[in-house]
Amino acid sequence: MSLSEQQVTQIAYLARLSLSAAELQDNTKDLNAILGLAEQLGTINTDGIEPMAHPLHMTQRLRADVVSEHDQSDLFQSIAPKTGNKHYLVPTVIE
Repeated sequence: MSLSEQQVTQIAYLARLSLSAAELQDNTKDLNAILGLAEQLGTINTDGIEPMAHPLHMTQRLRADVVSEHDQSDLFQSIAPKTGNKHYLVPTVIE
């Protein structure tokens, strides 16, 4: 699949981009190179290859899943105009 300059002009119009003639030619060439690479990647046989979560063989450092923040809701709600049952009370906007 490749794009014509007319198609790139349409895409640029939809993206509200203004391209000069030289930019249109360069972008068409670049987009076609990207599409060509995607087609090349699509032809690779990936049967039996396990998907990777990360391109490098490394593990993430994990920390213990413990609560490190203290509940400060009372402090934060102390400046609110109205609260109730640990919630902020706001006036009804839509009925």
